[in-house]
Amino acid sequence: METLFTKIINKEIPADIIFEDDLSLVFKDINPQAPTHLLIIPKKPIPKLSDASEEDKELLGHLMWVAGEVARDLGLDETFRLVTNNGAKAGQSVFHLHLHLLSGRPLQWPPG
Repeated sequence: METLFTKIINKEIPADIIFEDDLSLVFKDINPQAPTHLLIIPKKPIPKLSDASEEDKELLGHLMWVAGEVARDLGLDETFRLVTNNGAKAGQSVFHLHLHLLSGRPLQWPPG
């Protein structure tokens, strides 16, 4: 199933891309919830985290590594939050697995 994120991966629609490699893409969220709000997505279409299989373990770890690498590159390595929503009731609106990297303002707990 093609999603908005698939179209971004395929360069069919523009995005403010921060990082890209063979497995992942990082771009700015168009509706930011913090001064820095990036989306980290796998190029492999996985609808949500609970749909990931055992074969996706390395890819999931890679996404976490990418988050840290991007945070270091942007000077955020000490203060950021990663969030993933799993399913519509959890707030997921695009059904292509993605991590939200949020930074640049105080982040409260609990988050929601």
